[in-house]
Amino acid sequence: MTQAQTLEKMMDKKSAAGPAPGRQPGKRPPRVISITSGKGGVGKSNIATNLAYALRRQGLKTLVLDADLNLANVDILLGLTPKYNLQHVFSGEKGLRDILIEGPGNIKILPASSGIMELADLNENQRLYFLAEMEALESETDVLIIDTAAGINNNVIYFNLAAQERLVVLTPEPTSLTDAYALIKVLSTRHDIKRYRFLINQARSEKEALAVYRKLCLVTDRFLGSLSLDFLGYIPYDTKLPQAVRSQRLVCDLYPDSPAGRTFTRLAEAMAAEKPHRDQDGNIKFFWQGLFGG
Repeated sequence: MTQAQTLEKMMDKKSAAGPAPGRQPGKRPPRVISITSGKGGVGKSNIATNLAYALRRQGLKTLVLDADLNLANVDILLGLTPKYNLQHVFSGEKGLRDILIEGPGNIKILPASSGIMELADLNENQRLYFLAEMEALESETDVLIIDTAAGINNNVIYFNLAAQERLVVLTPEPTSLTDAYALIKVLSTRHDIKRYRFLINQARSEKEALAVYRKLCLVTDRFLGSLSLDFLGYIPYDTKLPQAVRSQRLVCDLYPDSPAGRTFTRLAEAMAAEKPHRDQDGNIKFFWQGLFGG
């Protein structure tokens, strides 16, 4: 049986079982937030997972998608060993619920698959099946956090286009700023994305973090025109953070009272209290439809 035939058979079974449970009446559509960066090594995955943990502590059901389809690392960061991953879903062997794993603090994780280039080139049957699977998870998810790969390759662009909110991670290093600008330039000039939020990681002080943010604003204002660039805050330089990484634990979990741990808590409190922006409508299915161009 071919891969396409396997997927068609699984879709027929889902249709026979009836429609997937929809969103509960009155429930706000899940927020879909991409955590992204122009370069690697800025702590993006650490921020995605710690933020998910902190939001879960605020009572929000969080789901983390490891969207680096070539160099997946969320499971390694958390010391987890998933038996299945997205490759098994795209091949039709498993459903999304089969590959979901539980992380610290009851966050849910959809693990990717390292080194599988063909995941970026799904056929129509794979797309339709995956959309149906993802829709079934919508009713039990408040926030979907997308940990994108670094850079400006097609996967990074696709995931950022599909997300409702884009949180760009920078550090005080000059290369971080220039690479973040390159990402924003592609998204704004080629795809008309005008709204971004920024989080400065490993900053020694608020003054240093604001200096990085202002430099980026000056460059974008000069060369890209009018964009909405929001300063979300900064994660302070904290020796407890690399210690937590070496222990394959989240700093919010292992050292909740550390400077970084407290900052993630405050950040999650602020985000949980936010009202959705006027362009933040839709749901998880719309996210995947945007990703697949459907």
